[in-house]
Formats: sequence, structure tokens, C-alpha cells
Amino acid sequence: MKTSLVLATALVSVVAASPVLADKTIGLLGGITGGAAALAPEIMKSYDLAVKQINDQGGILAGEKLVGVIADDGCSPQLGADAATKVINVSGAIGVVGPWCSGAMLSAANSVTIPAGIVLINPAGTSPAITSLDDKDTVFRTVASDEYQGQVLAHTLLERGTASVAVSFINNDYGKGLADAFRKEYEAKGGKIAAFAAHDENKPSYRSDLAELAKGGADTLVLFDYGDTSGLTVMREAIENDFFANFVGGDGMKSTTLLEGVGVDNLSTFLVSSPVGTESESLNLFNKAFKAAGGDPNAVFTNTSYDAVFMLALAIEQAGGDPAKMSVSLRAISDGKGEKIQVGEWAKAKELIAAGTDIDYSGASGELDFDAAGDVPGSYALFKVVGNDFERVSQMK
Repeated sequence: MKTSLVLATALVSVVAASPVLADKTIGLLGGITGGAAALAPEIMKSYDLAVKQINDQGGILAGEKLVGVIADDGCSPQLGADAATKVINVSGAIGVVGPWCSGAMLSAANSVTIPAGIVLINPAGTSPAITSLDDKDTVFRTVASDEYQGQVLAHTLLERGTASVAVSFINNDYGKGLADAFRKEYEAKGGKIAAFAAHDENKPSYRSDLAELAKGGADTLVLFDYGDTSGLTVMREAIENDFFANFVGGDGMKSTTLLEGVGVDNLSTFLVSSPVGTESESLNLFNKAFKAAGGDPNAVFTNTSYDAVFMLALAIEQAGGDPAKMSVSLRAISDGKGEKIQVGEWAKAKELIAAGTDIDYSGASGELDFDAAGDVPGSYALFKVVGNDFERVSQMK
């Protein structure tokens, strides 16, 4: 881990007090372990890229360093709350990015950041339940709600001629929210849900669950889960037992662990939805910089994670480091008004803010003008497996 990021665990902080607290500290929460662990390496690189660009271009406020304190939330509600507590109460974070998993995020927000009045920007938690939080305007997202992902995935499958599906989803905030959004739109537009059932995470086998789903007669299984954990087991057993001929996954299934665990030769009929950046110069700048830093620009949630860190830093700069002004400042730097700031343009933004000039951040993931609930529209695409990676098939809308 580079020196701009400091590692802490969810239970025991290992942050040195004096050097961290001398600078401006933000908490970077993520599922380094747990169901989303395969996302961690690339998202951490995107976190680091944003912090490094800021510090290389003069730092934050009066030349202070921006320090990102990393805490593992384990993709778990309890560990999410613990991680948020550590970065705020021990490390002195004045803002938080993450967690990635919706359950961990909801717990961290409800138990810690909202009561503390600390701004939290989430780059990967997609549950519709986040939208309705009573958050006093402190919770924001750079990724679209699953209400939207479910809708566009339903439209896309129907347009492709898939008129009947079985739906299996992990029994947590992420899985339930996405499955419900998909079901509502799919049925409203004339699609048939032949079977619809939740499953628990990390069971040794899902054969009986799959056998029940297959009784509905659909040849396509829509799976909302994580490709690193139970989603991998469900896919492997569904293929081994010929329960279904075609497979569709939500963004949590876009995982290289899945490709390795099931085998790419067995995934020729597998499609997956995933958030993508809107084509723009800012996205091009991110892709180039991230690739040069050793990252994979196609990895899921990397551009939204970069944007979350960069925007949080802009809000700190705009607020003069005052936590009480962070929400207003975050909205001010991304409201569609002012001089355009693109990926990596920290020095330019810092100079304009100092001069009292309005700025408008144009992100790697798109235009990030928050609505009243702190949400953004987002953009999704459909991917297929090609070789040992995922290749974009089409934009979803």
C-alpha cells in the first residue's frame, strides 16, 4: 500500500496518531474481506490514485496532506459500523468513502456517520434502501441505485427476447433490493417470473434451491449475488446439473474469481450488468491515469470510487475543512454550474476555489449532480465473457 493510504483493521486501528492527525484524514471503508473481497485490489488502486494526485498537486487546504485511512468492513453490517467508528473516533476522519456492500453501508451510516454529522460518499452500495435514509443530507452516492439497474436490466432482457426467467438472489440488502426492482419492472413490461427465491450466503450447496427454481420451466436464471462467494457456488452447481441453459448476473457477479472458479468455457451463455462511465474526456483521463498506475480501467466500481475520493477532497477544500459545511460544499462542487473540473485537475480546482470561483466536477463515472436524496442517475452496460475477461456487449437503458 502506498504511503498516501494508511491501513487500519475494522477492530483494531494501527494508525499512528500524530502524523495522521496532523493532516486532513478521510476514512476509506471497503470489503477487503468478505463477499466483495475480489473488488478490493482495483478499488484500492483507484482510491490511491485520487489521493496521490491531490497530494502531488499541492495537497489540501494550506498545503496539508490528504491521508486516507483504510478500514475493512468485511461486507458485514456489524463490521461496517465498527470500521466507521474507528476511522472517525480514533483516526479523526472528517469524511468517509464506502463501504461497498449495501448492508455494511446502511449500518455504518445509521449507527455512526449520520449521528456524527459526517459526510459519507458511497461508490458501490446500490440498495434502493439507501435513497430513503433519514440522513440529514450527509449520505451521497456516485453509483446509481439498484432501482435503476433493475429497471434497465429488465428492459434489456425483454428487448433481447428473454420472456421468462427464474430469479435467485442473496438474502441481504443488496440482493433483495435489486431483485425486487428487477421483478417489478420485468413483470410490468410483460415478462414472466417463473420462479423467485432468496438464498442464504455461504451454504455448502444450493442444489435443492436450484431444483425448485428450475421447476418453473424457465431456461434463464437471473442471479443477484457476489461472484466471489455464494454466487460462484450457485453458478457452478447450476451448470453442473444442467438446471438452466442461460445465465444473467447483476454487477456483483462481474468477478474474475467467478471466471476462474467456473471456467470460462462454461460461461458462453452468461451475461452480466455493470456500471460504466459515460463517455467523456474525464473518463478518458481516468482510464489513462489509472492504467499508468497499474490499474484495470474496466474493473467494476473503480471510476465511481475514484470520483468519491476526489469529490470528498473538493468538498473539504470548498468548506475550508469545516465538517459542518461539507454537505453544502459537496453539492456546490457538482451542481452543473461553474467552471468545469475534470479528473486529475486538482491544482486548477484549488486555485479556483481560493479565488471564490464556482466549479463543477465532471467525473470519470459521469456528471455527478446529486438529486435531493444524494443519488445520481448512473450508466450501465451489459457484458459477456470473452477469453479470461469481460467484454462489453451493449449499453443498457
